[in-house]
Amino acid sequence: MNAPHPPADGEALSSGLKPRHVTMISIAGVIGAGLFVGSASAIKLAGPSVLIAYALAGTLVVLVMRMLGEMATANPDSGSFSVYADRALGKWAGFSIGWLYWWFWVLVIPVEATAGAKILSDWIDWPQWVFALIITALLTVTNLFSVANYGEFEFWFALIKVIAIVGFIVLGVLAILGILPGSHASGLHGFTDHGFFADGWSGVLAAMLTTMFTFMGTEIVTIAAAESKNPVEGIRKAVNSVIWRISLFYLGSIFVVIALTTWNSPSLQENGSYQEALNNMGLKNLSNVLDFVILTAVASCLNSALYTASRMAFSLGQRGDAPKAFARINRRGVPQVAILVSVVVGFVAVFGNYLLPEKIFTYLLSTSGAIALIVYLVIAATQLRSRAAMNRVGARPAVRMWAFPVLTYVTMAFIVFTIVAMALRADQRLNLWLTLGLTAVVVGIGIARYGAKGGSEKAILEAVEASPHVDTETSDLARHERHP
Repeated sequence: MNAPHPPADGEALSSGLKPRHVTMISIAGVIGAGLFVGSASAIKLAGPSVLIAYALAGTLVVLVMRMLGEMATANPDSGSFSVYADRALGKWAGFSIGWLYWWFWVLVIPVEATAGAKILSDWIDWPQWVFALIITALLTVTNLFSVANYGEFEFWFALIKVIAIVGFIVLGVLAILGILPGSHASGLHGFTDHGFFADGWSGVLAAMLTTMFTFMGTEIVTIAAAESKNPVEGIRKAVNSVIWRISLFYLGSIFVVIALTTWNSPSLQENGSYQEALNNMGLKNLSNVLDFVILTAVASCLNSALYTASRMAFSLGQRGDAPKAFARINRRGVPQVAILVSVVVGFVAVFGNYLLPEKIFTYLLSTSGAIALIVYLVIAATQLRSRAAMNRVGARPAVRMWAFPVLTYVTMAFIVFTIVAMALRADQRLNLWLTLGLTAVVVGIGIARYGAKGGSEKAILEAVEASPHVDTETSDLARHERHP
């Protein structure tokens, strides 16, 4: 995996991602189009208390990333948590979560392609499906050429997002302080003039359920880092920085939005939260700039969707959970078949978005509506088993979960609570039941194929021992237990 030159056909993934690629993917991977587009709906549900909702969802992501980082620094792998679940929970678990995760990202392709096409069709009077096709085709070509191309595109996409968010926060703080020329709003009136809660704690819960899925993608760095020359360092930096990234990009920018807007105003929903804030700052002319930033976020998410779906398909192919062709790599170190299959399914879904009745396409998207929670729960259960095994041999990866096992159990309980909350809310019920239905089918296929046998501590420890990225203090007793 760390070879200095591109591998021979079918040998291994390339190590073409540079440290700056991995760093920027980790910094801006958390900034998705959902932050710009979906935050207005969350603010409507909770009012200023939406900050609590974002903080709760962000805390869950921080804890899950800490657990995933622990396993990924011990064994960097392009299959990430699917591979770790394979060892710790059983082959059926790795199979199931791998395919569910692949499905999630394949469905992201039509969603983001359509969102980007809507923006471009406002600029140029062409049919939306033409732009959707162009965007998807362009990013497919970049992914097919080399992983370095994916990294380079993502680097610049990410840089634009970071500059835009930081610039927005700086301008917003100046407006709040009353020193931004031309601003129509100042102070913290958005927090005080119409109350802090829109609908009490029920509103906070509703907003949390809406915002939680905007964080999906934070874990991509553990997949991407496997294709860099120093995966452990990239993952360690990403995990250690996730707290300030969520605090700055989400909590910081949403704080500015709320302070400078009237949260229950119809114009907030019509214009979007960030555009409304810019209008109140006297910067309405920056609307095209904001559209460009949103388009960049859309392209970034689509780019990552193609990359992530193909790498998970590649990993499934390597382990015999998908056709062997998925694991085939060309001379540039790219899993070409896995990319093409993923994008073909994405293309079909793109056209389905225009051809199928809206309700049918909504049902299709709803099958992935709660996959993030299923993934988080599997990561937590896997880490619980993996850490217990690693502790037996004194293994100390570069990242370790805090307060193990207490925080792991707390995280799992919070995820279960969130799933129950989705079941109790009419606006979330469809997402939950369709996702659980799909999960039941995939898990059923996994069990039919591999049986319900659990994971093996021996497999975990053998992977740890074989890894050059973690030191172990293996006792004679532990070694004897694994190799009697």
